[in-house]
Amino acid sequence: MSASTDTVGDFLTSIRNASQANKAAITTQWSRLREGVAKILTDAGYIASARKAERDGLPVLEITLKYVAGVPAITSIERISTPGRRVYAGYSSVPKVIGGMGVSILTTSRGVMTDAEARRQKVGGELLAKVW
Repeated sequence: MSASTDTVGDFLTSIRNASQANKAAITTQWSRLREGVAKILTDAGYIASARKAERDGLPVLEITLKYVAGVPAITSIERISTPGRRVYAGYSSVPKVIGGMGVSILTTSRGVMTDAEARRQKVGGELLAKVW
């Protein structure tokens, strides 16, 4: 296993690949940021559940994927801000995904939140990903 500089990108890619391969669940390394992203995906209805567990003495994140009539609930999940090109937005300029049908995930000074929550709390931040 090689060390990656983009752990969130790897996390999103593993979710995308597992859902396209119709896997029931995946297990990834745990981090507070990954747990926050997984909570948003669960709350928005894109994954069935996410829970922190321990395997071989290390914290892991166990994610149960969600399917609607055999079709993955996640149509697309894309990384916006990367380690080589950070993308920030003020609360008034946070983009809506497909006119509000999807969700943008931001990391702010008040934690990881959706685009709608960031506008409601009037905080901007780094645009991590968009999901629909």
